[in-house]
Amino acid sequence: MSTSQAGAGTRILRRRRFGAPAAAVAVLALSLATGCAGPPKDGGSGVSYKLSADTPPAKGGLDSFTWAVYAEPPTLDYISAFDYPQNTILSNVCESLMRWTPQLTLAPGLAEKASSPDPTTWIYDLRPDVHFHDGGVLTADDVVYSLGRQTNPDNAAAWAQQFQNVAGITKTGPLQVTVKLTQPDSQFNQYMATAAGVVASKAGIEAAGKDYGTSGSLDCTGPFRLGTWNKGQSVELQRFDDYWGPKAKSAKAVFRFLTDPSARVNAMLTGEADGGYLIPTESYDRLRSAGNGSLYFGEGLSTVNVNVTTMTGVLGDVRVRKALSLALDRSGFVRTGLGGAGSATGSLTTRAAWAAAPEHVRTEAFEGLTPTAPDLDRAKALIKEAGATGKTVTVATSPIGQDVALLATAVQAAGAKIGLDVQLKTIAPNAFTALFTDPKAREGIDLFPETYYDSITDPLDLLANFRTGAYQNFASYSDPAYDDLVKRATAATDSTERFTLEAQLQKTASEQLLWIPVAEWPTTVFLNKRITGAPTTISYLYYPWAADVGAAR
Repeated sequence: MSTSQAGAGTRILRRRRFGAPAAAVAVLALSLATGCAGPPKDGGSGVSYKLSADTPPAKGGLDSFTWAVYAEPPTLDYISAFDYPQNTILSNVCESLMRWTPQLTLAPGLAEKASSPDPTTWIYDLRPDVHFHDGGVLTADDVVYSLGRQTNPDNAAAWAQQFQNVAGITKTGPLQVTVKLTQPDSQFNQYMATAAGVVASKAGIEAAGKDYGTSGSLDCTGPFRLGTWNKGQSVELQRFDDYWGPKAKSAKAVFRFLTDPSARVNAMLTGEADGGYLIPTESYDRLRSAGNGSLYFGEGLSTVNVNVTTMTGVLGDVRVRKALSLALDRSGFVRTGLGGAGSATGSLTTRAAWAAAPEHVRTEAFEGLTPTAPDLDRAKALIKEAGATGKTVTVATSPIGQDVALLATAVQAAGAKIGLDVQLKTIAPNAFTALFTDPKAREGIDLFPETYYDSITDPLDLLANFRTGAYQNFASYSDPAYDDLVKRATAATDSTERFTLEAQLQKTASEQLLWIPVAEWPTTVFLNKRITGAPTTISYLYYPWAADVGAAR
């Protein structure tokens, strides 16, 4: 899935029944372990950081804790949970058939067992005696109804693409649901750990009607239930004491909407907020040195990109896209925009997403990609060849954080160096997320900064975005050969075959510069000395992380 710091509704993972292949798990676990204990990384900026596998476990319970988020969700309806603010909150209230763990592996969720008797069938056997927040008990009917909302075209669900190969979803027992596919889909079961696989009460959704997700109960099964939602200010979650699993360590979790980056950081420094994810990059050093808490970096499976929203006009010529890319100062952006915590890249996918691929395929996937070093002479020549000198391109920016604002400014500076007139259009933080869901919000915008987070650990999660008609194919790119590769990779049950096809997709995306890759970026989380237990990895988007937060001492 994807998003920018204000929007990356994206996604990440796949393979065997309950987890990524053993090789993928081992490689990712090793990378996190060595990131924590080994030498810190240097993203080419001269600033070092290291990845932590986790934060210390909680030593006790809490009455409540307060969490800072950069924007208020427009809705908490799971079918629209395609961005950081929604998923950060919703992951603690609503649960999916499968579960993404803090180690970024796949585990049973509301389905205690998932089996695939043949390549086009998935059978989900549900946990018994799971209660919804409003008192009902989970049945197969709730699963069929909940997944059906994702496939109903009238709902315009953000996750509909993940159901593109579904032929039918049926109840095959009181606690059993069977999904039939039109073709083998190497991704489907992995996406059942994301918001795509969320199950809510059929009765609760029908009772709420059009107000579902914006007021009242969400009627899910998670360790927290939705409490008071003070519009424009905060959302309160209350511990659900009838939860089927380990009870949350805190009786209450309060999420405060602080759209101003300085206000968010000040809240963490003063104790007004106990912690937060997506820390403004300009505040890394300040939080590290404050002495009232700890700043952690974890595996984010995230790349910072410049999203191309149109293949017509000036950017319709690939030479213009390549010229902008060649003029970008990526290392400078990592140093200033990411606070030195990141690395310049010419790849749209992270290296961690390829952990399960054979070494020779990984090498092939990253050979000859978009250059990361500036080449102004070549960039100017391309602009001249394309007849684009003096043409105007509009880039969206937002005061969400330094990363978004400085990347937009870097694109503007790159354009000025090669003869393009790059105009900036400022969008409010709460409106920036609409760029990912509303075509009208993208009108008049050619490019915008985007941090894409994988929702499954497979490169196809990102690369499938350029298939004709894909949800995040904002520029309406269409190439039958590319579509065929996506189809073949999706259907490939052999992992080596799949990764080989994905390497070809990566080459095409790079050659065409469908998005402009800029940097790899880790996840960040700040915890004051009062609390601990939150995962450092991007798992928090789909894992009930707030239930693990408790007293640090």
